[in-house]
Amino acid sequence: MKLFFTVCICLFLQITILAQTAPLHTYADNNNAWLMYFGDHKISNNWGVHLEAQWRRNGFITNPQQLLFRTGINYYINAQVFTTVGYCFVETNPHGGFPVKSSFPESRFWEQIQIKTQLNRFEWVSRFRLEQRFSKLPVLNIATYEPGDAVYTNRFRLLNRFSCPLKGKTIVDKSFFLSAYDEMLVNFGDNVAANAFDQNRAYIALGYKIPKLGRFELGYMLQTIFKPDGIKVERNHNIQVGLISTLDFYKNNNN
Repeated sequence: MKLFFTVCICLFLQITILAQTAPLHTYADNNNAWLMYFGDHKISNNWGVHLEAQWRRNGFITNPQQLLFRTGINYYINAQVFTTVGYCFVETNPHGGFPVKSSFPESRFWEQIQIKTQLNRFEWVSRFRLEQRFSKLPVLNIATYEPGDAVYTNRFRLLNRFSCPLKGKTIVDKSFFLSAYDEMLVNFGDNVAANAFDQNRAYIALGYKIPKLGRFELGYMLQTIFKPDGIKVERNHNIQVGLISTLDFYKNNNN
């Protein structure tokens, strides 16, 4: 029942927001490809490191979109719950139907809690994340655009992810599985422009659990971004290739 109601709430919120604002918006559709690595590696019984890199391309692979590096320190409360604090760097390039005026960098500090629950055959992961963002948005300097002073914004992210093995009751080594998630991103605080709702990400993938290393996933994500002007909406059709690793540095160092 928890699974059913959570999925219904996520879909209802997404459909409601789109339905209320759709007539006022101008849309652009983009095709992208993301190559991603996510690593959560223990270095002791309770502590670990988060290592992440994403190479994002527009026009599937022809044009640069974004380059993202994220790192953090994990604290494991128990086998199902851990918290993280960290730093993220993002470089955004002009791309798609509504390109930015020039490439610009963004620095983020972030905090999160992640909870894992087993519901019969379904693995349910909930993630609550806060971000403090410093974006050097492009400004006009004489005749050209270049990164300006950092603009500070806050963002909240809520993700619910469900994974299910194709065979058996749990996801084990050398098994295939299906995975799906929905993530909502909401701006708050000062410097929020015409809309607080930033974007929604809906994802589905086929995965394989690699012994010792982690999980490999090939999936598709529909990313709906509401631009700060409150008019433009970007719909990104993203093919994603990801490796999610939980390789335990602590145990390997003690063998």
